[in-house]
Amino acid sequence: MTVNPTTALPRVVDEQTWRAELADLRRREKAVTRELDAIAAARRRLPMVEMPEYTLHGADGPIRLADIFGGRSQLIVYNHMWTDGAEWQCGGCTGFTAQFTRLEFLDNYDAKFVVVTNGPIEEALAYREKVGNKMQWYSAAGTTFGADVDAAPGQGFAVNVFLRNGDKVYRTWHTNGRGTEQLTHVFALLDILPYGRQEEWQDSPEGWPKRPTYSGWLDSPDIARLYGPDGCG
Repeated sequence: MTVNPTTALPRVVDEQTWRAELADLRRREKAVTRELDAIAAARRRLPMVEMPEYTLHGADGPIRLADIFGGRSQLIVYNHMWTDGAEWQCGGCTGFTAQFTRLEFLDNYDAKFVVVTNGPIEEALAYREKVGNKMQWYSAAGTTFGADVDAAPGQGFAVNVFLRNGDKVYRTWHTNGRGTEQLTHVFALLDILPYGRQEEWQDSPEGWPKRPTYSGWLDSPDIARLYGPDGCG
């Protein structure tokens, strides 16, 4: 991408002016932080709904949803978009889940984070290996689990959170679309850059670099090349 150095630059000001404008922005950033704290507090007060019993499939065969918790009481599930038999699965889902390589810290919070697809477990595990994913993967093929948590076959991705009490599992939270951005460091890092995400829908100054939405994202073959068995990541 070519950037025009005569137009695609922030204003140059003295340090006092810069600090004053940064302070104005910081007040807005702090307000957002406080609002996110308030939203998280409200999320902790959400009611929950009891789920039926499901038997999914994992690397070691059939497994109850309650047992996927691995003895923990809290479970985050990323419902990965899936097309049976496809060489490459959803690039957004593949890239999103590729970020999560160190999840052991969740142990201290009595929690676990896994991937669930609606595809055959053999295909899911082979794809996991192909793209170098480090998470635990499960298949909900042949069950209504995907549809019941707003991620039916062919209908997109989602994040769902569950709470286990004994053998009973409850659904506590759900999001999809841009709601998943709060869970990724990718957009947080891009948004602090002078040029931002560089996507055409964003409000940027005249002359800032822009390109079609999603075009800067790594696709599934890119993830495999970087992080797969023969990757350089």
